[in-house]
Amino acid sequence: MSFDVQALRAQFPILEQTVNGKPLVYLDNAATTQKPRAVIDAVTAYYEGVNSNVHRGAHYLSDKATAEFEAARATVADFLNADREEIIWTKGTTEGINLVAQSHGREQLQPGDEVLITALEHHANIVPWQQACERTGALLKVVPLNEDGSVDEQAYLDLLNERTRIVALSHVSNSLGTVNPLKRWLKAARDVGAVTLVDGAQAVAHFPVDVRELGCDFYACSGHKLFGPTGIGALYGRRELLDAMPPYQTGGEMIETVSFEKSTWNKLPYKFEPGTPNIAGVIGLGAAVRWLGQQDRAALSAHEDALLASATEQAGAFDGLKIIGNAATKVGVLSFLLDGAHPADVGTLLDQQGVAVRTGHHCCMPLMDSLGIPGTVRASFSIYNTLEEVDSLFQALKKVQTFL
Repeated sequence: MSFDVQALRAQFPILEQTVNGKPLVYLDNAATTQKPRAVIDAVTAYYEGVNSNVHRGAHYLSDKATAEFEAARATVADFLNADREEIIWTKGTTEGINLVAQSHGREQLQPGDEVLITALEHHANIVPWQQACERTGALLKVVPLNEDGSVDEQAYLDLLNERTRIVALSHVSNSLGTVNPLKRWLKAARDVGAVTLVDGAQAVAHFPVDVRELGCDFYACSGHKLFGPTGIGALYGRRELLDAMPPYQTGGEMIETVSFEKSTWNKLPYKFEPGTPNIAGVIGLGAAVRWLGQQDRAALSAHEDALLASATEQAGAFDGLKIIGNAATKVGVLSFLLDGAHPADVGTLLDQQGVAVRTGHHCCMPLMDSLGIPGTVRASFSIYNTLEEVDSLFQALKKVQTFL
């Protein structure tokens, strides 16, 4: 398969617009990716021709909606190399992590147990574990970083011990783009008997993920960072653990029987899916995963690598610009500061030139505190971005410098 970035871009209608009189240069992909026509059409087709609640319906539309809903689950299961019963629909990565922290963490953690995370983590992979530790008396341990924005691997290995019960790690840093070497880290965690969770929000759109090969117990990801709709995500959980976990939320659909004296729970995966789900979102996510599977992912990754390489080279030659995060293995993110300029001001001035970036702490306040900075300007790249757009970013930054 060959890769033609212009042909790919043509499938994303939002990219055709202008912003402030300039062609849109969308470099906020770590916050959310844009949606191809295949996904937009799938969601529209559901509402126009299928709209009905799923499961237990006694009519054609419900049967059709249920078939598409469960077909999407099978698609996502194949995408992650999991069994369909191990895929739980969530609102996104954040809810997936909260589900595990509440349903597994609070049930299993005891005073003196330890939960291990890294200083790179998004708030969504910090606060749920803080809460679980506060409720159970467990201790939250944090692995520090090296100067280049990578995790100190030796410190990670040193912190693992027989009291470590849960290890929760990001696959890719949303703020710095650092890719963690999870396979060997997860093996080390298993060797001390820890249960492992991976925050995969920033990984699944950039490279293939195989949960069996990784050897994780849980893997959480979001549809909207994977060219799918907002408000939908998937949690992979190892079947034995999901079977043992109590429901995170209760209500309709997740039950087997209900009486005023006692209720019993539905089988997997429905035990963790109370109420009417985001049916259109599920169908849209299935369409996004199928669409991505039709692309040459090796070519997409090579293109993204070229984008980041060009951005890094131009940043290195840009007077007064400092890159934040120079790990040896990165994907898709260039975080930086301009001398004498607040990140918010830089972002506003870039927007006036049609360049969309994100500024601030990127839901990583502890990371920014450890770096001694209030935040960064973050340009994040995806498969539909072009080398010309990278050039446009730095041309716009030169104007920003003159404005400031």
